[in-house]
Amino acid sequence: MRRGTFVRWGVPIAAAAVIGAAIGAGPVIAAVSGEPVLPERSAQQLLADAVAATSKEGGIAPMSGTVQQTASLGLPALPQTGEASPLSLLSGSHEVKVWYGGADKVRVALPTQLNETNLIVNGDTAWYWESATNTATKLTIKAEAGQDKRALPTPRPTDVTPQQVAEHLLANVDQHTAVRVINTAQVAGRPVYQLVLAPKDAGSLVQEIRIALDGETYVPLQVQVYAKGSAEPAFQVGFTQVTFTPPAAENFTFTPPAGAKVEEKTLGAGMEQEAAADRAEHAKDVAERAKVVGQGWTTVAVVPFSLSDLKTATPSDEREGRGPGGGSGADPSALVDSVLKSATPVSGTWGSGKLIKTKLVTALLTDDGRLLVGAVTPEEITKAAGTK
Repeated sequence: MRRGTFVRWGVPIAAAAVIGAAIGAGPVIAAVSGEPVLPERSAQQLLADAVAATSKEGGIAPMSGTVQQTASLGLPALPQTGEASPLSLLSGSHEVKVWYGGADKVRVALPTQLNETNLIVNGDTAWYWESATNTATKLTIKAEAGQDKRALPTPRPTDVTPQQVAEHLLANVDQHTAVRVINTAQVAGRPVYQLVLAPKDAGSLVQEIRIALDGETYVPLQVQVYAKGSAEPAFQVGFTQVTFTPPAAENFTFTPPAGAKVEEKTLGAGMEQEAAADRAEHAKDVAERAKVVGQGWTTVAVVPFSLSDLKTATPSDEREGRGPGGGSGADPSALVDSVLKSATPVSGTWGSGKLIKTKLVTALLTDDGRLLVGAVTPEEITKAAGTK
């Protein structure tokens, strides 16, 4: 399921995870605001509760609900890409429906205006259904002797819900971050604790990140990222409706409609090992080419890059025609041209380049072939450009 519609949710989630990765691990400061609705708990207690809720043996309790992701990043006007493009998730609002009956019973539905894509996992069989192309793919999941099928590349609800974002953010909290607790909020009609993470670094574009934990199960229900000077979140992913009861059995069954094109594939341990090797090789390559300047919330990533790299980079889904609609992504050159129209020429002792700023991220493409990116002010990123 690395390809196709559901992969698109990795774009905003990864963006939030990059911001969260700037936080380290250590002591936190707890405070409670408002009249108590839930019993008071310290930030340390809630951090432990959240980790336990998302990592306990057997996974989270059965649940179902609707997740909404919204983004208002202040990006320049982008080319029209269609609902299936990853760029469409960088603005506006999008929904995904989730049913979770256990590690081997999962259903995820991504509805669009006219179509719907479904992934249904039930035991060792899964179906991937795209109504737009009237195509159903039957996946047989095979595990080697002694191997748990959960080790195979099957989806978890954490792959498309606030849990994944929260795990990245909660993994690293240190001296660069002030943390407080609010116990008077609600999400999807349920009382929640809100862990509020605020940067101590003035050079960060992030004002605060709010992670809402269900008051009963401690499962993350919402993550909001606020940019400095904004009253509304620049990025948000959270449940608008959620129920912690086992979903009905029919949610995990699927019969292809008459006339549908049916394909069959097999997922096995060898495929997962090959994918893991590919990821490790890619991570090593990135680590060798990239470097990090700064620390905490003002961390800036620096990688070798050029304008020609940007214009020729094409997502693998679209190269192979395996994305929804067989290639509905934006033309890379058109995208680059659109973004660069909003860029500001800048220069300094470090050289010259083009600066692009959104509410949460600043990027600098230097004329000497570097790309600097961080959730920082332009002053911080140009300072980082002088570190070679």
